[in-house]
Formats: sequence, structure tokens, C-alpha cells
Amino acid sequence: MTKPGSRTQWRQRLLYVPLVLVLAYLVVWPLYKLQSLAFADGARGYRSQYGRSDIVDTLQTTAALAFFSLVIAMVCGTVLAYATTRLPRRMGFLKMIPILPIVIPSVANVVGFAFLLSPGPGYINMALRKLPWWDHLQAGPVNVYSPTWIIIITGFSLTSFVYLFVSAGMQNISGEHLEAAQISGSTSIGTFFKIVLPLLRPSLIYGAGVALLLGLGQFTAPLLLGQNEGVKVLATEMYLRASESPINFAAAAAAGSPLVIVGIIVVFGQKILLGNQSRFVTHGGKSFAPVSGSSIWAAVIVGLYGIVALVLPLVGVIMVSLMPYWSGSLSWDLFTLSNYRALVTTPGIVDSVVTSVVTSIAAVVMCVPIGFGVANLMVRNKDLKFLRTIADLITAMPMGIPAVIFGVGFLLTYTEPPLILYGTKAVIILVYVVLMIPFATRMQLTALIAMGDKYEEASSVSGAGPLATMLRVTLPMLRPTILSAVALMFILLTHEFAASLMVRSATTQVMGTLLYDHWSNGSYTLVAAMAILMSAVTGAGVAVAMLIGGRNVLEKL
Repeated sequence: MTKPGSRTQWRQRLLYVPLVLVLAYLVVWPLYKLQSLAFADGARGYRSQYGRSDIVDTLQTTAALAFFSLVIAMVCGTVLAYATTRLPRRMGFLKMIPILPIVIPSVANVVGFAFLLSPGPGYINMALRKLPWWDHLQAGPVNVYSPTWIIIITGFSLTSFVYLFVSAGMQNISGEHLEAAQISGSTSIGTFFKIVLPLLRPSLIYGAGVALLLGLGQFTAPLLLGQNEGVKVLATEMYLRASESPINFAAAAAAGSPLVIVGIIVVFGQKILLGNQSRFVTHGGKSFAPVSGSSIWAAVIVGLYGIVALVLPLVGVIMVSLMPYWSGSLSWDLFTLSNYRALVTTPGIVDSVVTSVVTSIAAVVMCVPIGFGVANLMVRNKDLKFLRTIADLITAMPMGIPAVIFGVGFLLTYTEPPLILYGTKAVIILVYVVLMIPFATRMQLTALIAMGDKYEEASSVSGAGPLATMLRVTLPMLRPTILSAVALMFILLTHEFAASLMVRSATTQVMGTLLYDHWSNGSYTLVAAMAILMSAVTGAGVAVAMLIGGRNVLEKL
């Protein structure tokens, strides 16, 4: 006779096994196909990619971009996190500034810097050449297309991710520790280095790991800026191999292999470095609040970062969008709105906006139940250890593997039987689902853990079945988290670029991919207007996110 507990476990397996299999097909299968192709015919893909004469330069550039952008992000992110804790009360709104680069389209940010710092017509370079130090130059002195400036721009873009981790860690540091240090005669700088930084070790390690992975897989800045100077990284190599005719999927897969390997190493390295995290727990009733009061210099630091990372590139984009051509010279007589009118009349632009919004919404709608299912498996079904482990690993993979790798994998998987989806919105939706699964899962997982199981136990004791409990108790309590996840995923997807560029077709474009096509064709003023359009669409998403999830919704990114 079968025991009731055994029957329950089998019902759970019948429910969650299909979910895990679907996740494996979406996430693991494209990666497996890529690697199997790279090793086929005696590792032909590896010989093709790593037998190239310029591969050493590509590897060195990739490593340099990841390392030095990480250093910039760690320094800037940590300083900004500390500065925001010392902002004057009336300037508390400045805490939002370090987060905004995440929600500003990366392509808009990069082209904005290009309009300002291009060696010839860049507006800042034009101004610098009027100074006596550089008045003899015909171009420069800054070259935004050089590896150095690609690293700097990437470092600024990664700063927000480090800031989120470090600022969250600072909220958990007891003010009593800081008071004790300052009573003992320690200065603010001494307290920061001797007390704050050691206690921030977990946050710094997690932040560094995320920033390193993002730096290794950085795609937008190297692609848009690096082509002028022949700067290549592994992520752009994947794009080039998958874009040439005929497509060399094997070489593209081989180019991405080091990124996958490093991603796995970084994830395990974080766990080893952190060890027993209880060593970093601080106790006390007061959260992080330096006792010396606020500082106007904190506002200056945050404001300067906002000007450099946000305001300047946005100003550059606006200026070019209002010009009939990009020449570097400014005149009120040249200002025109013709580029914005062209957004409506130029073929494909309106369709790209619609495609971006529709595919983003569809992917979010699919991600929420998948994320809920995995989160429920992780929290409520501890007896299914094997399934929980597999689901946890699969849903974490898109966070550690660059989006361009999934883009190439989906291009390979869905351009051949049994599912030929190339050129359709369906393939864009599927790759978006994969990229957003970690967000949907982690946010709902955190909420379920915080909720506990008392409410569900009370519902069960009252006679409600599992389905009724889920519909009447669990989901209503998760509503704020689910709405926040929906809003945030929509924001991230409306300006997704790397994976979209791989799976798009000439007739199915999203905003970012169409902007890249116009950039490649030299239609710079139209690119500027499109960048403003992308920012406006994302800004509308931010407004909805705040309306639905509250003013602090961006901090949940």
C-alpha cells in the first residue's frame, strides 16, 4: 500500500519535473548545441577562432576591459554608496542618481559619449581644442573609440551594479559600531577603512563578481565604439562570427567558451571567498548612520557622477538630434525637429517600438508564472532536493553568462528543425524569457522566504486545498513583489540589445537593433532622435514601475 506522503511526493514530481525540463530546454539546450558544434570535426570551431592571428590581442583587450572597468566600478560604486549615507536630508532625492544608468538604454548612453568625445566633431573635443594646450590639434585630444575610453565608459555603466550591492550592505551595518569607532578617536576616513569596508566584504565580493561578469561580456560599447579603431573583445567576436556569410556558428561558440568558464569560476569563487557569512553580521537596533552628520561634499560627489554618467551623454544626444547633420558646430539657426518627424516617416521605426513593447510584455507574462513555480519549488518542496538543485542552477545561469551567448545559441537552435522561428517575434520572446528568468525567480523567492509558511498552514487547517491556498493567500500576499518584478523586467527588456541583435531579422527589429543599423549607415542625427525615443519609452516604464511598485522600486533591481 502506497503511503500518503509518497503519493504527495509523486504528485509534486509530476508537477515540477515538466517545469524543470522546460527550463533546461530553454536555457541549457542552446548552450549545449553551441558547445557540441564547437567541438565537432576535431574541435574545428576552436581551431578556427583561436588560430586567428589577432586572437591574443582580442583576449588581452577582453581581460583589460573586464579588469579595469571592474576597478573603476568598485571604487566609484563604493564611494557613491558611502556618500549617499551622508547626504543632507533635503538632498535625499540624490540617492536615485547612481541607480539611473541601469534603466537608461545602454546604446543611448554610448552614442551620447560618442557625440561628445569623437576625435573630430565631438562637442567636448571641439571645446577643448579652443584651449591653449590643444589649439594646435586638428582632432582630439580625447578619442572615445580607443580602448581606454571604452573601459572608462564601461566602468561608469557598471558602477550602478556595485552601488546597489554596497548600499544594501551598508544598511545592515549597525550605527553602534561607527559610534564606538568615532568615540575612540577615529576619523571618518579611518572609520570607513577600518570598520565599514571589512563589514562590507560580502557585498563587495558579490558586487565585484557581478561587475566582472558584466565586464567580460560587455558588448554595446565595444561594438558601437570599437569598430572605428579595430578594438575587439570576445563578445563582439561572437557577433562577427555569427554575422559573416556563411555563418560560422562553431567559431562563435568557441569565442564564447572562456566567458562561460569564467562565469562558473566566479560563482564558485564567491562562495569560497565568503565562507561563513555569519562573521559579517552586525547586531544592534540602529542601521548605518554616520554620527558626524551630513556632508555637502557627499552631495557634490553624487552630483558630479550624475553629470558625467547621465547628463553629459544625454545632452550630447539631444544636441545632435536637433541638428540637420553632426558637425560639431552649434548654431541656433541649425536647430530643427525634422529628425523627430523622421521617426514617424522612416520605415521600420514605429514597428520597432511596437515590437519592443509587445515582445517585452509577452516575455514578462511568461516569466512571472515560471519564476513563481521555481520559487515555490525552492521554498515549499525541500524534500525534492535534486529538482531544487537543478532548478537553482538553471535559473542562475543567465545571470553569469553574457546575453550575446544566448543570442547566438537561440539563432542556431531556431534556424533549424524542429522549430524554425527565425524572423519571428517568438524567438525574441523566448530569448527574453531566458534573460529575465533569474529576476522573476529571485524576487519571488525572496518574498516567499520572508512570508514564511504560517499563513498557508492556517489556510490548510481551515480546509482549503493547495490550489485555493495559492489563489486566495499566497498570490495576494505576493502581489506587490510580482508587480514590481513585472515593471522592472519590462524596463530591462525594452532596451535589451546584445541578444536582440543576434536573433532579429531584417523584418523583425526592436528599437536597439534598428538604432545600430542606422549607426552603421552613418545616419547619426536619426540615431540621436531614436536614442531619445528609446529613453522616453524606458522613462515611461520607470514611471509605471514607480506607480506600481513604489518610489523605491528601482532599488530592487
